[in-house]
Amino acid sequence: MMDDPKDRDILKKSALYQEFLAERDEILRHKWIESEKAGCDIGWEKALLDWIVKHRSAWRTGRRRNPVPRG
Repeated sequence: MMDDPKDRDILKKSALYQEFLAERDEILRHKWIESEKAGCDIGWEKALLDWIVKHRSAWRTGRRRNPVPRG
């Protein structure tokens, strides 16, 4: 369990967690854009799958080429 504040700090600073948060933000952005186009909320699952198929590979390649500094 993550009851210890030190464990939570380690998690928040981990590269894996930072990548997860960045990817989640991109998916949420995609969900908003596609929902606006559709005129209704398309839902998390549809946005997630659509983003993975259409954008994930290029997004990851871009992240590798231009890593975001952690701080």
